[in-house]
Formats: sequence, structure tokens, C-alpha cells
Amino acid sequence: MRAVVVRSFGGPEALEVEDVPVPRTGAGQVRVRVEAAAVNPVDVATRTGALVEFGLVDRREVHGIGWDVAGVVEEVGAGVTGFAPGDRVIGLADRLDVSLGAYAEQIVLDADALAPAPSGATPAQAATLPLNALTADQALDLLNLTEGQTLLVTGAAGGVGGYAVELAVLRGLRVVAVASPADEKLVRGFGAEFFVPRDAELSTAVRELVPGGTDGAVDAAALGTPALTAVRNGGSLTAVLGGAAPFPLRGTRVANVWVRADGERLAELAGLADEGRLTLRVEDTFPLDQAAAAHERFAGGGLRGRLVLIP
Repeated sequence: MRAVVVRSFGGPEALEVEDVPVPRTGAGQVRVRVEAAAVNPVDVATRTGALVEFGLVDRREVHGIGWDVAGVVEEVGAGVTGFAPGDRVIGLADRLDVSLGAYAEQIVLDADALAPAPSGATPAQAATLPLNALTADQALDLLNLTEGQTLLVTGAAGGVGGYAVELAVLRGLRVVAVASPADEKLVRGFGAEFFVPRDAELSTAVRELVPGGTDGAVDAAALGTPALTAVRNGGSLTAVLGGAAPFPLRGTRVANVWVRADGERLAELAGLADEGRLTLRVEDTFPLDQAAAAHERFAGGGLRGRLVLIP
């Protein structure tokens, strides 16, 4: 089968399409024929070698790439009862130190990393859900806010930020969204009660809307200290970008969210997508052998949906 791998770190040209063996299915695992794989910032970090530089993964001869997958079950391993060949599924490949990722024609994942795909979504749309929605959901869990409290979301028009706004509203939180002025209508459509342009002086603008500052923040734009300064004393902040958490000043609680696969929760998120409560956004699709072109497009920015590879 074909797969995209990285042998030498660098720009988009570092993505190589190779013929590799079909992965074997072990006990408790499922082999999926990939119909769509979304492009995410972590994929860029894999390609450039940033994950090795930061000590998150060891250097290896071949690095697999890609986390998000939507596809069809081809084979189930011993002990798997929740899935059968032909099932349409989504899943998250959350291991970094691998030679094969979701940029491939087939992938093997643990059964508990998979969930039924949203029934009303195309494979490309479904592939945008796992990494970003689980990251947003787990970031909110770390804040431990309660209904009626206020939440700041930076990067609210992005993949994680958009889901964070929608999921926060479903939890009964009042959201202050930070994004480009051109995206105000978009993020208010996600349910944000307040809006702050990203070029504003953040703390001042937020505190004018929410005296004393918000109860918590999901810092999807990796602003760091400016985002924390907009949070009240004793509040909490979750940093989405690994290692980007600011110092916990003023008695705040600060954490990084290190996303993990969670098939059970992913199934619930897929249900929310089917109900129209989570917005699945695809900017464009590319054939698998044009992964480099997709990464070039990703580097250009200005995206309001995910780029998706189609094997």
C-alpha cells in the first residue's frame, strides 16, 4: 500500500510517498482502510523535526505522519467486539514514535481509539473531528469550570478554538472569543457571547467585557501570558500548544493539554456533530500523493477549515 513518511526533516518536500507493507492487526486492534486524513499542526512538527528537537520523540529512520483518520474497517483483531468489517469509523492515532501514521491507505489502531463516524458527514468532514474536538474537550475538562462561568478562547476561528467555543457553550459557559475581525460572525455563530479582535490589547478588552477577568481560558492561539493576564486571580488556563503554558501568576492554575485517544468520548462528539451542535469544516482536499502541496497550502495560513488528504 502507499503511505507518506518522513526520512529527512525539512519543508513540504520532506514528505515522501512510499510503498510499504500493509500493517498487521494485533489483539484488541482494528485495521482501517483510510478514506480521509486531516492535516494538522502536529504533522508539520513531525515533518520539520520539531518533535525530535523538543524531546517528544526519538530520531528514527522513518517517521510516520498523520493523526486524524476516517475510513472503513477492513479487519478486527482478537477480542474486538465493538467493530466489524464494513463499519465506517473515525479515530485518532495519538502515538508519535511510529513509522506509519494516518497519511496512508490503511492504518491499524487500538479499538478504543475508534468511534462510529458521524452518519451525516462525508469522510473528509468526519476526519476533521478527532484530534481537534478531543483536544478542545480535554482542554475544557482541565479547567473544571461550572455552568454560568466565563471562558476566554483564543484562536476561536481555528480548528481547536472553534470546537472549544461550541463545546463550552454546550457546557453552559459564557464565551469570550478572540479572532480576526473578519471572523466575528463565524465565532458568534459558534455561540460566543462576547468577541475581542485579536489585534486588541487583550487583557484590557476582555476585562471591559468581563470585570475582573474570565474564570478560565483555552489558549488555542498560544498567546501565553497575554491570555493569562485576561483571566481573573485564581482562575485557570489550558495551553493547547505543547510547552506553551505560561507561569501560573496570581494564584492561577495553568496546564498543557496533551491529547489522548478516547473512542468512547469521540463517539459522543460524533453524535453532537450529527445533531448539528459541532461544526465540521473542510477547507480543501488533496490526493494522498499531493501531501506536500497540502502542507504548502497549510503554511500559507488563512484557513477556516481543515485540509484533508484522500488516499
